[in-house]
Amino acid sequence: MRIALFDSGIGGLTVLSHARRVLPSEEFIFFADRDHVPYGTKSVPAVRGYVREAFRFLIEKQRADAVVVACNTATSVAVDEMRRLYEVPIIGMEPAVKMALEQDADRRVLVTATPITINGEKLRRLVSAHDAKNLVDLLALPRLVEFAERREFSSPRVEAYLWDALSPYDLRKYSAIVLGCTHFNYFKDTLRRLLPKTVGFVDGNEGTVEELARRTGLTTVVAGVQTAPCSFFESGRPIMGTESLARIESYLARAARMEEVV
Repeated sequence: MRIALFDSGIGGLTVLSHARRVLPSEEFIFFADRDHVPYGTKSVPAVRGYVREAFRFLIEKQRADAVVVACNTATSVAVDEMRRLYEVPIIGMEPAVKMALEQDADRRVLVTATPITINGEKLRRLVSAHDAKNLVDLLALPRLVEFAERREFSSPRVEAYLWDALSPYDLRKYSAIVLGCTHFNYFKDTLRRLLPKTVGFVDGNEGTVEELARRTGLTTVVAGVQTAPCSFFESGRPIMGTESLARIESYLARAARMEEVV
């Protein structure tokens, strides 16, 4: 099966890293819209236009059999329209609010995402449906996308940005921080140094891949060393050349390491 993963930038590689290891017999296409990254600080109409262009490329030109929108921002504003336009399975991502609340029914949960996701109606409905005790707080962290695109994961600037953003919260009262943007997974080691040990990480990557398997009739395997083949595109252009592919591999390697940070 030919499976496309789409993101505004390289955040979706955190999903691809897992998907290629648990679905090693499939064929993947990864599309990073780096001409327009970041999505989370742009207007909703602009993001919808970018997503339409990406889907035309992935389905009409690349003949993808299924598409994973590995971008919470794109999912929040455009996935419903894409499902109306195309008949292939389309799997979106949303912040794992329900999962975080199910893990601890009494302590608070901090949901982090891009401004579009945080301010969007889709997230508001999600929180309203599951947060009966008003335990959820929302925090936009737009600069993490910019840091990730520069491969700046652990630096004094990153730590200062996160300290400033997290300072209004008494983190001892929280059970989990929800990583509601795929770019944020790259910062788990930095966040681990800043957060109390009692605060865990929750993200939607594994659940999204499981939903992909369910919707397409595939069976996942235990992640091993074998990985599925993948073609990489940057806003519709093939990513080739030693330096460009090495950059992708460095992100994939870090994504795999971050899966081990709890």
